[in-house]
Amino acid sequence: MGWLTKPAAGNSGMYKVRIATKLVLSFLLIILLTSVIFSIVGVRVIGDRVVAEAQAKVETDLNAAREIYLNKLAFVNDAVRYTGQRFFLMRALRANDLRQFAETLAQIKQREQLDVLTITDPHGRVLLRAGGDATSVGDDQSRDALVQAVMKRKAPVAASCLISLELLRREAPDLAGQTRLASLNTSNNFPQDKARTNEPTGMMLKAAAPVLDTESHLLGIVYGGVLLNGNYQIVDHIEDSLFHNYQYKGKDVGSFTIFQDGLRISTNVKDERGTRAIGTRVAPDVYRQVVQEGKPWLGRACVVNHWDITVYEPIRDLDGQIIGMLGAGVLEQKYTDLRRRTVLVFLFTALVGALVALALAFFIARKICGCIKKLAAASEQVAHGNLDTTVEIRSHDELRELGETFNFMAAALKKRDEQLREFTTKRIMESERLAHIGQLAAGVAHEINNPLQGIVTYSHLLLERATVGNGTRESLEKIVQQADRCRGIIRGLLDFSRQRKPDKRISNVNRVLEECVSLVDQQALFINIRIVKHLSQDLPQVLMDPSQIQQIFMNLIINAAEAMNGTGQLTLTTRHVPVDSAVEVAFTDTGHGISEEDQDRIFDPFFTTKEVGHGTGLGLAISYGIIKEHKGTISVESQVGKGTTFTIRLPVTTESEIVHRAA
Repeated sequence: MGWLTKPAAGNSGMYKVRIATKLVLSFLLIILLTSVIFSIVGVRVIGDRVVAEAQAKVETDLNAAREIYLNKLAFVNDAVRYTGQRFFLMRALRANDLRQFAETLAQIKQREQLDVLTITDPHGRVLLRAGGDATSVGDDQSRDALVQAVMKRKAPVAASCLISLELLRREAPDLAGQTRLASLNTSNNFPQDKARTNEPTGMMLKAAAPVLDTESHLLGIVYGGVLLNGNYQIVDHIEDSLFHNYQYKGKDVGSFTIFQDGLRISTNVKDERGTRAIGTRVAPDVYRQVVQEGKPWLGRACVVNHWDITVYEPIRDLDGQIIGMLGAGVLEQKYTDLRRRTVLVFLFTALVGALVALALAFFIARKICGCIKKLAAASEQVAHGNLDTTVEIRSHDELRELGETFNFMAAALKKRDEQLREFTTKRIMESERLAHIGQLAAGVAHEINNPLQGIVTYSHLLLERATVGNGTRESLEKIVQQADRCRGIIRGLLDFSRQRKPDKRISNVNRVLEECVSLVDQQALFINIRIVKHLSQDLPQVLMDPSQIQQIFMNLIINAAEAMNGTGQLTLTTRHVPVDSAVEVAFTDTGHGISEEDQDRIFDPFFTTKEVGHGTGLGLAISYGIIKEHKGTISVESQVGKGTTFTIRLPVTTESEIVHRAA
């Protein structure tokens, strides 16, 4: 099936595009537009969905990391609290002699995996440090936030806190080097609180608990903690619990970091050398939002040397001050590759679907066009006169209905063609018959007219000479009457056989109708007939032969009077019909009416419903011919026993005809 066809003869030189081609191209356009729109929307939705899944995953990871972090803090709190509740410590503080318990305190510190474990008196002065020497006591810790809280509440407290390097050297000299911090104020991108930048600090999970006697008197305070700087236990535990050290393309999928201010102090993030990125800083925009503004961060962020989907939240001390951050992230590359693969699969599926849809569209277009081609071929056969053509369409849809309708139309055309041929033949035969009748009537009328004139003339002369009372006069009167009747019949035959061409001129229908009424108004037949006139005063001019139109009007008026037997109402109506550009004249009587079978023959020559001797049956036939010569119409509506209406329509004279006649 070609895409283009040559133009038909007589058409322009442009090629015609087949309807199948148009359908396929339309389907292709719809498929392309749909595929492009769905691809754009699908790629966007997939991308957003992947990012949303990654963000939901990293938020879940942070929640788990937070729980592990808080569990570690709770563990430190429990260890310190249980230490403060030991009886031997209560007894030693009463006796003010803790040296003999130094080794026991060191064992507790080691067993509970604490980096710091210290005992103070009720006023916060250090009495004993586990693992420390005799010179590391006596300093005042009453200004420590946790110690102050215990002194006030006499209850255990725990929190994340900062610890100065000098104090850390006192508490655990071997851990002082783990801070790896000379100063946090090393970059203009991360302005620090002046109070925190006077000296190097570390970050610790710290707890403090009171030592009470039996009467709840404060005997002393125990505090301890775990240093977070360089301590990877928490972050490794988080990663192992959530990801089991899973890697993607040689990189850890999950990353967890504890920040002191904006500095990584404990992390599983690797730098370019493959070592933990301790001492590196968080991205400036993350720092501003989390540390400076105190708001959580969720989004894409650069982590040392790669991009992650990250989430960060602030870490606060006992006073609510932000001292660091807890961060979690997942490798962005994994989700980027996942999104890319999903998008490729989606686009491939869309492409395959578009190709399949295009193939189906081509198949459907060919099927539809096959049916249309059958209809077109059958229509062409009908156009060339072959009305026996039928089309068969097997599809169960509107095309099948169209084919059936076409077959019905062809059958109806064939039937109508046969009826028209029969009607035309009948009319031709009738016309020929009327022509023969007219010729015969004209011949007979001419042959009879001359001797009839003699009969009429001599019968009138004899009637004038006959005396009254003589029986011969009555016979002569009958002869004169019948001779006059024959002369009327001959005159009608002559008028019918040689109808003259109308002498048309611009006239007013109302004026002609008024003249007709004035002619019959005083006749004996109209004495008991009421003539009602509804004549429109704005009738336009009509191009007509007034004498012929007057003849028609007179004939209809007299016929109406005879139909009413001289008694009734005759209504004459004229009106302008702008839609048809015509003037309408109606003659309505209240006579006996005309039956339906007679209405079809009323304009036939020599047909009459009057009694024998009272009509020739040529009046309406002559009127019909005159109206036809004027390019008008005459029609009848009648109901037996109620009356009859004859309606004449004459075309309105146009302005150009008026100007032409005036010239």
